[in-house]
Amino acid sequence: MKIDAHNHPDWLGHNLKRTLDNMERYAIERTWLLSWIAPQDEYDPVYIATTSPLEHGPIPFSRCLEYVSQEPSRFVLGFAPDPRRPEAIDELRAAIDIYGVRIYGELKLRMRYDNPDALRMFRFCGEQKLPVVVHIDYEFETGRSYPRPNWWYGGGISAFENAVASCPDTIFVGHAPGFWAHISGDGQHTLHPYPSGPVLPGGDVVRMLRTYPNLYADLSANSARNAISRDREFGKEFVIEFQDRLLYARDGFGDELDVLLAELKLPADVLSKLFSRNALRLVPS
Repeated sequence: MKIDAHNHPDWLGHNLKRTLDNMERYAIERTWLLSWIAPQDEYDPVYIATTSPLEHGPIPFSRCLEYVSQEPSRFVLGFAPDPRRPEAIDELRAAIDIYGVRIYGELKLRMRYDNPDALRMFRFCGEQKLPVVVHIDYEFETGRSYPRPNWWYGGGISAFENAVASCPDTIFVGHAPGFWAHISGDGQHTLHPYPSGPVLPGGDVVRMLRTYPNLYADLSANSARNAISRDREFGKEFVIEFQDRLLYARDGFGDELDVLLAELKLPADVLSKLFSRNALRLVPS
């Protein structure tokens, strides 16, 4: 059994039918379907061409709900209202009660994840047993000035660690370049979104996973694959050490992660945990 613990509706040219066909192609039984709720000036306009044109985006909850309403056995419903909004917790509470939301995600906003509004939301998610999926990005020099020089999210690893430490009853799932670059202690996280070279000791991701039992990570997108594959020997050791808190996930529609996991020649029990058992522990079917 495989559960894709990070994907989106109407994403990268995939409507509901194409998404289901893709899941069949790669033997994925269930997908965590995540929204991305953000003000228009907090996301790169390039996403307009990769998400639904039906509503103001980038990935509205209504599209997640539409998929789930048509195929409830194939999708797990996620929703992450902007915690800076005064109505956010009430919106999430209603979505849990009425629609059965099971995940708070994807949170991808230009704010520090340890601000008081975010912490209040995270503690509510802990009370409701909703894992919190966060996206972190650092700012890099791009040579652009408009609409923004770059698109940072989350306020960096220190802000995220403060949130994880402040909300011990909440499960957090780390994701994206600004999280996975910290697998190494080489300091490349402010220089490159996808660092290369051997993984050096002192990486914050390793330290945090060892320190905080409420921290998990998903293996989606180029960021996680790059982190695991840039130093294959270390990557295999990392996956085995944290086999109970890593989630198979794609944030896309290819099989690149499957290929990488096969190349690592992981034990069958480890693969079983990554593919579904860890996700089912967080969100039972």
